[in-house]
Amino acid sequence: MTGQTAAATGTVLAAGTVLWRSVDSMLQVLLVHRDRRNDVSLPKGKVDPGESLPQAAVRETWEEAGLDIVLGAPLGTTEYTDHAGRPKTVHYWSAHVDDHAHAHSSFEPNTEISAIEWLPLKKARAALSYKRDRDVLDRFAALVERDHHRTFAIIALRHAKAVPPSDWDGPDATRPLLHRGLEQAANVAASVAAFGPERLVSSTAARCQATIAPLAERVELPVKLASAVSQDAYYDGKNGLAKVVTKRLSAKRTAVVCSHGPVLPEIIAEVAHQTGTKIGGRLQRASLLSTGQFSVLHIPIDDPGRGLVAVETHGPAL
Repeated sequence: MTGQTAAATGTVLAAGTVLWRSVDSMLQVLLVHRDRRNDVSLPKGKVDPGESLPQAAVRETWEEAGLDIVLGAPLGTTEYTDHAGRPKTVHYWSAHVDDHAHAHSSFEPNTEISAIEWLPLKKARAALSYKRDRDVLDRFAALVERDHHRTFAIIALRHAKAVPPSDWDGPDATRPLLHRGLEQAANVAASVAAFGPERLVSSTAARCQATIAPLAERVELPVKLASAVSQDAYYDGKNGLAKVVTKRLSAKRTAVVCSHGPVLPEIIAEVAHQTGTKIGGRLQRASLLSTGQFSVLHIPIDDPGRGLVAVETHGPAL
């Protein structure tokens, strides 16, 4: 999942969520009723032009269920032919609805969604109209079975496109973003924000600070500068990454770490090491980020040492 668009793939792209909450220790999920189509399904909708998949999932959840949420672990995709005969792919995420979000729901019946309903997993599965939706719910149920549905994330973000070293006379750490990079930074902020970061960490390099600035403004959080994740520290052999990762894992709150191409594989490898995760193809691919891309490492909140729940990569939707 790296900045896909319908135009690029020839497929209608959509995004949705499995919303869950606990009521008297009973886990419930939310279903939407559509009278116009006489069906019961999960909240979802098409990606708008210039919008990322995570951003669309959050927006569609708000529009269909009236709930302001942040995304948890990804639940894969469904593929089918829509009512107009076009191939369609829907990407899903789990999302916890806490008491505050539930109390502030703005849902009102409308021409698209006639009602929403919270049901226990088994009843929800029986109520869904489509097998493809039941498959998505089964994936979520598998996370619940392993107690992996409660997660936080470490988000590894590579700085956006900067002035090339060959075109810059000053110190490498002072290289600014190109206009293209500024566009990437502004665009990717909405995608990263969909995962609800609560802590922002950046390399001291100007290009990283400029990349994370639109996100900081969007989520209204300060940025902590960390020389340990800078490219200068990496080339100088000053290995302070383990301490940074340990602090983020101990906090158990979703955090963004904005760094550099050579450093990010080391950060992700350290997360894998400290969570007891074997480094395989998915983590290697997640480490090879282009400018403006980010990888989300989903970690079980109850026991971070049990290994990563999921890994996903996204980029600017430009």
